[in-house]
Amino acid sequence: MTNPAYQQAVAVFTRLYRYQHLAAIAGWDQAAMMPPKGNEARGAAMAELQLLMHGLLTDPQLKCWLDEAGQQDLGELQRASLREMRRSWQHANLLPARLVEAKALAGSRCEHAWRAQRKAGDWQGFLGNFREVVQLAREEAQLLADASGKSRYDALLDKYEPGMNSAELERIFGDVKSWLPGLIRQVMDKQAGETLLAAQGPFAVDSQRALGVEIMGLLGFDFDAGRLDVSVHPFCGGVAEDVRITTRYRDDDFMQSMMGIVHETGHARYEQRLPRELVHLPVGQARSMGIHESQSLSFEMQLGRSPAFLQLIAPLVKKHLGEQPAFDAANLARMYSRVRPGFIRVDADELTYPAHVILRFEIERALIEGDIEADDIPALWDEKMMAYLGVDTRGNYRDGCLQDIHWTDGSFGYFPSYTLGAMYAAQYFATLRRQQPELDARIAAGDLAPVMGWLDANIWSQASRWETTELVRRATGEALNPAHFRAHLEARYL
Repeated sequence: MTNPAYQQAVAVFTRLYRYQHLAAIAGWDQAAMMPPKGNEARGAAMAELQLLMHGLLTDPQLKCWLDEAGQQDLGELQRASLREMRRSWQHANLLPARLVEAKALAGSRCEHAWRAQRKAGDWQGFLGNFREVVQLAREEAQLLADASGKSRYDALLDKYEPGMNSAELERIFGDVKSWLPGLIRQVMDKQAGETLLAAQGPFAVDSQRALGVEIMGLLGFDFDAGRLDVSVHPFCGGVAEDVRITTRYRDDDFMQSMMGIVHETGHARYEQRLPRELVHLPVGQARSMGIHESQSLSFEMQLGRSPAFLQLIAPLVKKHLGEQPAFDAANLARMYSRVRPGFIRVDADELTYPAHVILRFEIERALIEGDIEADDIPALWDEKMMAYLGVDTRGNYRDGCLQDIHWTDGSFGYFPSYTLGAMYAAQYFATLRRQQPELDARIAAGDLAPVMGWLDANIWSQASRWETTELVRRATGEALNPAHFRAHLEARYL
């Protein structure tokens, strides 16, 4: 028996998804293709689109339909769908249209100007736009916090990682901080005695792109439903039916673009394999940013940097970039597991990466809670980079606090997703290896079906049917257990 109220709500969210489709493609174009002088008009158009979507969600009739549907006899999947629709409805109805529009416009201005300001290391210029972004994010956080009883930061964190809170993050990250510096030192001491051949460039961008495209094909990317382009900051955008991923190239370093493409392909495969019959509804979309990052890090860290996968693709590297001893599989494995603290998060090795995330979490939480102001960020950044990684960033805004795109549009609460994703990914692969002891031999032989099949069955096809803890428990037999992450790092690097 059909439920008229539920079907009416489905119709609203189907319209919403079509608007989101246009917003996603316009956002991709803004980052990858749009000429600079188009930004003001594009920002205004995207703000208008945000208002249209906000209007759909705040129409009083939608609340009536959701309430009525909740009184009906629904199946398990419909109940999950209603739960996710209510979550979207609740968030939108806590924010006035004025704030939605102001955030969209301020974020567009700040992100666009950041591209040039980062290149110039112009922190003072950046602050002119960024202070408004922070003020609007705090206003949003307060409205969400007042309604939920959470702290301001936790209210924003919940947008990206439902069910997570900063107290739990402090516990998880505090444990990582207790053992990570020692492990980094231990591994660097061990690697100091290893022979590593440096790859000799330059590496033509066309050749790097061709290598990336072939690896994307190997990983199952559907080129009839997506494409690869270039942007200042690599990302995966678009929609499930039309996924857009980007990377960036340097002719003196092929490693960055190659593994960046592997990373973004992980995001893309998740989107491309979401259940098509549900993708227009919140229940058919990605579960959380932590789960989304677990897909990119399953591809990049667990699979992509494994000796087995590098053995598989070594011939492809030689085919596109030329024969040289550095491209032998064993040396590629040493290159991609080299531990060296550095300035840039997206270029960081697997072992030092969590430190980059933890310092951003600590700074953005203090910023949203009002414990610090935007002007205080550089000094805190310098202090934490030195304390956690021994890297001196004083006066280097370009490679310091200006390096990331996330804060420019007010995406506070996003950064923890990266290390949570790495932990989920380590737990997935611990489960995979327990279930399939021959996994690495199959990967080296070119058989990626065990990995893709497991992710498809346990994560991709499940979308948002289950809340995060339940999704992970069903996939691995337990809730998030960070011990798997530490065990993975010790096994790979020691």
